[in-house]
Amino acid sequence: MTTSVVSVDNLRVSYSTSRSSVEVVRGVSFDIAPGESYGLVGESGSGKSTIALALTGHRVAGATVTADSLNVAGLDVLDLSQSELRAFRARKIGVVYQEPARALNPTMTVGAQVAEVFRLRGDDRGLARRETVAALDRVGLPDPATFASRYPHELSGGQQQRVVIAMALAVSPELLILDEPTTGLDARVETEVMALIDQLQIELGFATLLISHNLPLVAAHCQRIGVLERGVLVEHGSAADVLLNPSHAYSKKLVAALPDLAFASARNRDSADETDPLVTVTGLSKSYGGKRALDNVSLTIGRNEILGIVGQSGSGKSTFGRALAGLIRYDGQVSFTDSFERRRPARPLVQMVFQSPDASLNPRRTVRQVFARSIELLGGTGTVEMLAESTGLDLALLKLLPHELSGGQKQRVAIARAFAGPVPLVICDEPTSALDVSVQALVLDLLEELQERTGVSFVFISHDLAVVRRLADRIGVLHEGRLVDLAPTEQLFSGDVDAYTESLIASAVDLRARGVRTPAVAAPGDGWQANRAR
Repeated sequence: MTTSVVSVDNLRVSYSTSRSSVEVVRGVSFDIAPGESYGLVGESGSGKSTIALALTGHRVAGATVTADSLNVAGLDVLDLSQSELRAFRARKIGVVYQEPARALNPTMTVGAQVAEVFRLRGDDRGLARRETVAALDRVGLPDPATFASRYPHELSGGQQQRVVIAMALAVSPELLILDEPTTGLDARVETEVMALIDQLQIELGFATLLISHNLPLVAAHCQRIGVLERGVLVEHGSAADVLLNPSHAYSKKLVAALPDLAFASARNRDSADETDPLVTVTGLSKSYGGKRALDNVSLTIGRNEILGIVGQSGSGKSTFGRALAGLIRYDGQVSFTDSFERRRPARPLVQMVFQSPDASLNPRRTVRQVFARSIELLGGTGTVEMLAESTGLDLALLKLLPHELSGGQKQRVAIARAFAGPVPLVICDEPTSALDVSVQALVLDLLEELQERTGVSFVFISHDLAVVRRLADRIGVLHEGRLVDLAPTEQLFSGDVDAYTESLIASAVDLRARGVRTPAVAAPGDGWQANRAR
């Protein structure tokens, strides 16, 4: 009988302040077998990352961790000394986080950073260099000997994540912890990264803990799943059982909130008027350092239309949105209908809602101040209270600063700000990609409601095809700066499309198609040592 790599029994974590103590993980128990992938899902604040920290033995200031059992790779994590913890982290576990750019040192080449892991393990300089090339090759990076000399900023998001995976596996871990490893990556790169991890798990036999709010991702790559709600494991079982036949009310809510490629969009497609365009784009091009980000893009945006723009990272989606908003210089022409052009320069024609409201909201202004300023600049006629109510924000939030709000509340503030006056076009650039699935559903509902109420036109930029299919009247597909497809939404998913568009659709993770496939448990392997000896 094989001993579990992870065995957690009655784990409790609480945080103490000068005023009170709050228990954020409450009596959680689960285990992970060698070669198994276990998924932990739940919304922000449910305790997922706190559990991951407990497994690595990290102690956050003010945190108290207790458990009847907290064993990883045969060691009781709670009983390890500081020196034993360092050895444990160096040899027993690997961790891949959400943002690879933050995990990599921008001043060091990626080769030097991977080699550092091997040096810490005891390899001499020459062996570490050879091991680094082998590690980069194993994770599918091109010409690894040359690639090792590049810096993180010279890599795409997917390449950065592959480097982080190479570093995490360099220690031959028995457990690989993946904490939101693909959030922010487009569907194709997400698929490639997860397929890589699946293949390496088969080769090396490590166990995996996959932490994510992306239910389809977990369904496709885990044998078993645990669902966390406010620190309590409310349901666990096989991926198919939990996601296709959830028994707990919270699990049912998460599944019901998912946009699904298998179903037609709920949007009324007859509402848009493409024959009388609001915006005409002609020959739009933009280059950065000699590389074309947009290449002769031409299209129209109808009144009352939601135009979806999709494509993988680096395809030109965000550049297209910024060009429409006049935030960058470009070649070509973007023209609004004459009646709107006459508004310039008195009021803006375009407002943007970005992926991260933290980066777009003034941290020193309360919600009330943000709204008042937006109403003034956009020529709005309503009050701050009316704007809050129109976007479902509690009036008690008006006195708060952005850092005092949840992610969903901050995004509602950013959306409300865009609707503070009669602006004809709103550009949404990945506005829901970092949100939990239930919060994402609420934000999408809000955008639909505001669009129907105001008649504003939307450009909705996203790498999530299921979300775009739900909202958009038409979808444009960008590939290496070129518009390779532009068609009504359902036609795009059922008609004759470009090969690139076909690959995007095929890469999109569909809960009901993938969730019923239970991945095989990888056979326990001997790690990197065995593979090096072959």
